[in-house]
Amino acid sequence: MTDTPSLVFFAGSAREDSVNKKIARVAAATAAAADARATLIDLRDYPMPLYDGDLEEREGLPEAAVELKALLRDSDGFFIASPEYNSSLPPLLKNTIDWVSRRETADEPPLAAYKGKVAAIAAGSPGGLGGMRVLVALRMLLGNIGVHVVPQQLAIAGAPGVFDDNGHLTDANHTRALEGVVGQLVNTASALKHESGS
Repeated sequence: MTDTPSLVFFAGSAREDSVNKKIARVAAATAAAADARATLIDLRDYPMPLYDGDLEEREGLPEAAVELKALLRDSDGFFIASPEYNSSLPPLLKNTIDWVSRRETADEPPLAAYKGKVAAIAAGSPGGLGGMRVLVALRMLLGNIGVHVVPQQLAIAGAPGVFDDNGHLTDANHTRALEGVVGQLVNTASALKHESGS
């Protein structure tokens, strides 16, 4: 038994040079430095069709949804950095969350990849609000599917200009804020893991 949490980090964007991928990458490195088991993934590696109940009935869950569900189910929690599309969630992230929420078998517990997990959320945007509005929608969605979202969060305004050529944050305030969010995620996941005895 170990209290070291296993955490998954990803962005709600498929763009190669996404600032939110950069946030997720820095967050994963921060968690690893805090002795968490951090796994950084790219949703581009988990392609899924647009959710369609008829498609699910005919073919079941896409292979990528099954793989990602297993990864999240076996973790203690996750970190999502999301862009903001029209003041809300990007379709890639919403579609991924929806597919992974589906049962593979009739006897599978509901929301097996989400219930009881801990999450932290962040956003980066070129705009002045830093994606703050998507964090409201994302926090509500995750809470509704049984995820405990830690209180601290991070929204980075003018995000394309806050990273150096190696993808590191250049502003000490942003670095401290991200460390605070990740620290809360690691500590909460560790405490719940210890409490459950897993």
